[in-house]
Amino acid sequence: MGDVSEDSRPGLEAPAELPARPGGDADWPTVRTWRKETRSALIARRVAIPSDDRIACSRQIDLALAQAVQASGAGLIGFYWPFRGEYDPRGVMAALREQGARLALPVIVAKGEPLVFREWSPGSLMVQGIWNIPTPEAGDPVQPDLLVVPLVGFDGQGYRLGYGGGFYDRTIAAMPVRPRTIGVGFSLGRLETIYPQPHDIALDRVITEG
Repeated sequence: MGDVSEDSRPGLEAPAELPARPGGDADWPTVRTWRKETRSALIARRVAIPSDDRIACSRQIDLALAQAVQASGAGLIGFYWPFRGEYDPRGVMAALREQGARLALPVIVAKGEPLVFREWSPGSLMVQGIWNIPTPEAGDPVQPDLLVVPLVGFDGQGYRLGYGGGFYDRTIAAMPVRPRTIGVGFSLGRLETIYPQPHDIALDRVITEG
């Protein structure tokens, strides 16, 4: 797992008030409501990170992510186009591509369906996908052997709080060969638990600043 850190700087402190956590025996509807409220609070805090803090922390994540991907030996890396204040992995990915790695971006084909990954390069023709996130317009599906996954929240067991659509869990479960997974995000998203459910799949590693 690993590389999860705390940061006490004002711009990166955990939200002052998160929704009260449900009890340990909470049912799925209760957990789902808590996740929704927590997701909104964490995104608001993430978007509000001061520019200087964002730059400094992103540089630290850049270094750790580059080292982790290089050590993995992955040849085809699935990554993401940043959205709503997410850590931006594109600089690291571009550098890895120059070193010979192949890159792919996810495409949402339908609600409730796994993501499709299409190979991407700087010259790829892009279209606006769901939530106006750019995606490759065309290309045969490919299967990355490493996924770099965005985080809204996460816990010490590597379980991820995303946007609620379940796309990454569904995609990983459907792949014939399970890829390695690295979650990346800012440390303010750390939670004691996300109350993992049977459909949640833990990440192999989580990287934050620090």
